[in-house]
Amino acid sequence: MKLIATPASPFCRKVCIVLAEKRIDCEFVVDSPSNPASRVVEFNPLGKIPVLVLDDGSTLFDSRVIVEYLDAASPVNRLIPDDPRDRLRVKRWEALADGCLDAAVEIVVYTRRPAAQQMPEWHARQRGKIERALTAMSAQLGEREWCFGNALSLADIAVGCALGCLDFRIPDLEWRSKHPALVALAARLAQRPSFAATVPRLVEGISIDYTPEKGG
Repeated sequence: MKLIATPASPFCRKVCIVLAEKRIDCEFVVDSPSNPASRVVEFNPLGKIPVLVLDDGSTLFDSRVIVEYLDAASPVNRLIPDDPRDRLRVKRWEALADGCLDAAVEIVVYTRRPAAQQMPEWHARQRGKIERALTAMSAQLGEREWCFGNALSLADIAVGCALGCLDFRIPDLEWRSKHPALVALAARLAQRPSFAATVPRLVEGISIDYTPEKGG
């Protein structure tokens, strides 16, 4: 298998963390849709990353689809429960965290626009989505150690990637001063090798190295 992705994409990071936690070997191929020479569209007609290329040449795209496949592919460290109700709870966490990421990515793209094309009210709307998502995640986490159950799950991975993206891309948001429960979760996750090895970073020659998984 090989993963077509970039080191700065939070959606790609989610897949990389799942690969590490599941102990699945996978080749990492750096490619960004923003590069003129990108080959991403050859593997995903939507032109988005991450893309997982399987051994038979077939492809999977959208991080949510990829992580479900990976979790089912190996019995090691199951991250999504088998029970339908518990599964929905974990996937709800993922949807909330990914929605937060979508808004964060939109803000990053927005700030690259010429001043004449920027709309303060649009920026405020995206920021409001992030703040509401953080409030909801913090309230649902409460004083628990993990988002769901008594061990790491996809819920924690998704939330951790969202928080890491905010630190990396929107540091002026200062979410840490408002949500101590999420700060504690982020600190626990940072101690795991899978998170430490995937801290988002820029790669020379790559500009906007991720795109929202919802919308264009």
